[in-house]
Amino acid sequence: MSQDRITQLHKFLEEDPNDPFTIYALAMEYRATDKDKALSYYTQLLSEHERYVGTYYHAAKLYEELEQNDEAERIYKKGMLISRQEGNLHAFSELQQAYNKLMGLDYEDD
Repeated sequence: MSQDRITQLHKFLEEDPNDPFTIYALAMEYRATDKDKALSYYTQLLSEHERYVGTYYHAAKLYEELEQNDEAERIYKKGMLISRQEGNLHAFSELQQAYNKLMGLDYEDD
């Protein structure tokens, strides 16, 4: 995490508090060093910018890291629904793979 980058992102957020990309960028910056702060930004995105598809994968992965698998499952499912509605099949595929792994449905053919 670069403190200069964090500072700049906070300035951007002050200028436009509703910009989902800035909120997403802050969540990603804080993810490695302050999971609670990252989670608060992901939560904000999920509630205020439901159609911002990129949030779902990273938010659910963070919930997995925090061993909150029920919440991760819920977010993956919602993300798959939104990504399909948005026509973002790449995001849908990534979410589905992560969901399958969480649920123990990933398997390899021998």
